[in-house]
Amino acid sequence: MTPAPDSAAATRRHLLIRDLVVPCSIGVHEHERHGTQRVRINVRVDVMGDERPIEDSIANVVSYETIVDGIRAIIAHGHINLVETLADRIVELCLSNRRVRGVWIRVEKLDLYPDAAGVGVEVERSR
Repeated sequence: MTPAPDSAAATRRHLLIRDLVVPCSIGVHEHERHGTQRVRINVRVDVMGDERPIEDSIANVVSYETIVDGIRAIIAHGHINLVETLADRIVELCLSNRRVRGVWIRVEKLDLYPDAAGVGVEVERSR
């Protein structure tokens, strides 16, 4: 029997973090190691519903606050050479929650080229 459309088991949610811009020590070049540059991060997390209702409780959902705080902690940990490394660390952060079935990340350096809005990488991973 197919679950009713309003049941938690039939629900698929997409948690979004759009255009989070943070200063980050990132880059392989010597001049990139002596300061920060703006990095824009976009995240889409595919969350599968389960049997328990949300009941208006943050304990029953994947929290975007936890992910944003986690991203900031990753960046605060120290210099990162590659945008690919930062993206992979954010993917792992998101997938550490058992409710997450998949994640899509975009990480862009914003100030590298004056004639480009950003350069970076997208990563998509699912369980």
